[in-house]
Amino acid sequence: MTCLQVSDFDDDGQHKGIWSLSVSQDDVQPKHILDEGDIIFAAKGSKNFAAMRRSRFPLAVASTSFFVLRINSDKLLPEFLTWYLNQTDTISSLKGEAKGTAIPSISKTSLEDIEIPVIPVEKQQLILKIDKFRKKHKKITQEIMSLKDELIQQQILKSLNN
Repeated sequence: MTCLQVSDFDDDGQHKGIWSLSVSQDDVQPKHILDEGDIIFAAKGSKNFAAMRRSRFPLAVASTSFFVLRINSDKLLPEFLTWYLNQTDTISSLKGEAKGTAIPSISKTSLEDIEIPVIPVEKQQLILKIDKFRKKHKKITQEIMSLKDELIQQQILKSLNN
C-alpha cells in the first residue's frame, strides 16, 4: 500500500504516477485507507493543494502532511470541492492564515472555516467541464508555443548555415 507524500504530486496537485513509499496494510487501520472520492489537502509546507483519490489509484494512505476530507453529502461533488480548494483565491486565503516560519502549516480550523458555495450539482458539473476545457486549451496553447519556438530555432540555425 502506498503512503502518499506531497512530493508525489506536481505543482498543479496532479499525482506524478510514481507509487514509491509503501507501508504494510497490516500496519494501517482500515479507516485510514483512502476511499474513492476522498480529498487530501496538503497543509504543511509551501506547496498547498487538494487532490482527489480516484479508483484507478492503488490502495493508499495519506502522510501527516495532508488533511483527509470525506464528503458525506450528495449535494457536493468531491471533484468540485477539490477544484474549489485549488483556486488561487482559496489557497491565498489559507496561506494567509498559515502558522510557522520555517515550515508554514495551515490549520484544520482554517480549512474548516472556508465557505464553499452551495450550488446545484448540475452547475458544479458544468463548472468542472468548463475547467477541463480550460486546462485542455492551456495545454494545447503551450504545445503550439513550444512548436513555434522550435521552428524559429530551426530557422535561425538554418540561416547560420547559408
